Amino acid sequence: MGSTISEKILAAHAGVSEVKAGQVVVCNVDFAMVTDTRAGNAFQVMKKLDKPALGFAKNTAMVLDHYSPPPHEEAAQTHQSMRNFSKQAGTHLYDIGDGICHQVLPEGGHLTSGNLIVGTDTHSTTYGAFNAFGTGIEGSDVVGVMTSGKIWLRAPQTVKVHLDGQLQPGVWAKDITLTMLGKFKAEGLNYKAIEYVGTAVSAMDIDDRMTLCNHAAELGAKAAILEADEKTINWLNAHGAKTPQPVFADADARYEQEIRINVSDLIPQVARKHAVDDIVGVNEITQQKIQFALIGTCTNGRLDDIRQAAAILKGKKLAPGVRMIITPASRQIYLAALREGLIEIFSMAGASFESAGCGTCVGITNHLVPGDHEVVISTANRNFKGRLVNPNADIWLGSAATVAASALTGYITDPRTIDGGTWRAVA
Repeated sequence: MGSTISEKILAAHAGVSEVKAGQVVVCNVDFAMVTDTRAGNAFQVMKKLDKPALGFAKNTAMVLDHYSPPPHEEAAQTHQSMRNFSKQAGTHLYDIGDGICHQVLPEGGHLTSGNLIVGTDTHSTTYGAFNAFGTGIEGSDVVGVMTSGKIWLRAPQTVKVHLDGQLQPGVWAKDITLTMLGKFKAEGLNYKAIEYVGTAVSAMDIDDRMTLCNHAAELGAKAAILEADEKTINWLNAHGAKTPQPVFADADARYEQEIRINVSDLIPQVARKHAVDDIVGVNEITQQKIQFALIGTCTNGRLDDIRQAAAILKGKKLAPGVRMIITPASRQIYLAALREGLIEIFSMAGASFESAGCGTCVGITNHLVPGDHEVVISTANRNFKGRLVNPNADIWLGSAATVAASALTGYITDPRTIDGGTWRAVA
């Protein structure tokens, strides 16, 4: 019996010929990441261990992205500790405004196909877009990684998802991930690995592939992995990654489940307030007024997302009473958007930009706090009650195109209805 991509990667990193789902193995880690939300926990563990040898620290990145900029003294002190630790231990450091961990790690060339990557954030599944096994761990676990370069994992069962057909104009990977949440529900694939394959995946650019793998966290997945192709290799080479070692599943690999989704029939999707898995087609939502629009986060804050929204808003104004904030996933993405003239398009439309980071998504920096009974439509990955500080406000989720179309009309809107769908490219 053959092996899945996850089983092959874990076997290679455990130094054994074969690993099957359910086995517990100790694996060598290629790269680790610590965010400012878990750094404090990690430092406490280090203190208890009394100056442990941290030989793997040089293969670790400290990322100051959630409390960015720090909204209070405690966060500022955590950042100070992370900077000091990075200098002493020799870790990579991404400071305030550099960007979100899941964007700066691949941009920085810290991972490649065939790698095992761990990070102190659930959306570390994002790295599967590059044919790597990426998964989230706790701050205490990452100390073990920094001391030994190893981690123990139980090999997950794998669900294979065939994405057949071709996405229609105005429909994106975000709409596929929301469809998956509607089908399996939140945590419905808990501790599973997802292999996405098919013509729709092959047609996607890297930005959309990252969205596909990122949103697997809401499904509870341990990892989400794509096959490597020419697009993958070219992107990794362009960002200075180590030589890719693509991993493919065997033809006779055993999967817990296989499903097929014909994306040609898919329309834009939205997640209704307070539930990431209450999914409906945007055409089923009529007359739902909004007051806030958010484009960004580790899920949909990449250049293609910003391009989608800018194409819709070019030469237009936000609807009266609507506020819009864009948070790019990294400084590099912001600079690219600036060079393309996208920042001016948003500014002229009445939107605002903030520095790259996670703070707005999780309501930490208080940059986007809706009032009572106000409605936010967001490209973020979660819309839990109180996610943006105020539990009396509602949050809906959609693609960058859906969010931009809604900001333009003041109501949750199908982006395909804007300008007859001719907005797809920004001149």
